[in-house]
This record gives sequence, C-alpha cells and structure tokens, in this order.
Amino acid sequence: MSDSIFTKIIKGEIPADKVYEDEHCIAINDINPQAPVHVLVIPKKQIPTLADAQAEDQELLGHLLLTAGTVARQLGVDEAFRLIVNNGEGVGMTVYHLHLHIIAGRELAEGKMVG
Repeated sequence: MSDSIFTKIIKGEIPADKVYEDEHCIAINDINPQAPVHVLVIPKKQIPTLADAQAEDQELLGHLLLTAGTVARQLGVDEAFRLIVNNGEGVGMTVYHLHLHIIAGRELAEGKMVG
C-alpha cells in the first residue's frame, strides 16, 4: 500500500497544522474546513477505511474516539461537536486512510451531513 497524504504528514514529509499528537495518532486542522472548528483525528497506522479495520485494531479505534473527546475539550467545543467517519467514495471519502472529522463552532442541521 502506498503512503497516503496523511502518512506523509505523520512522517513530517508534508507540513500540517497539528493540534494534538501521541504515539497512536495525530489531530490536524482540516485544510478545507466545513465549520469554524474542523479537525481530523488520524491514526498513525494506515487503515484505508473503517470497513478495513480488523479485530486487532479495536484498541486503536477506541483510542481515536477518546482522542476526539480530548481534542474537543482542548479546543473548547466539548459541549457540542459532531464526529464523522466517512467510508468510501460514495460518501465523499477522498483520502483512503481512516480519519475522524471533528466538526464544531456553528449550528449544524440535524441529520445533515457536513464534510
């Protein structure tokens, strides 16, 4: 599998506006934000899509969710944010490296997909 743009960011080959990093993942500001707060939580392990995750990834997947909460608190949006995981081209996924979108900072329509 070739490196995704996110893998290149993780390796430091491409610059990004990091807001969080630990041994398992990074969080960066989205370069095309859909709201005042639009952060991507990206695992350092390249998993193409959520559907490609395996049982061995269970702990990492839980860590990503906990990290999303940590980042939301850090950014002061923990009272109201949306967490989105796209899976496949049909829902707008463009980078095939699993990532979570934290969207916040404006009112979001109920049930409407953002990002």
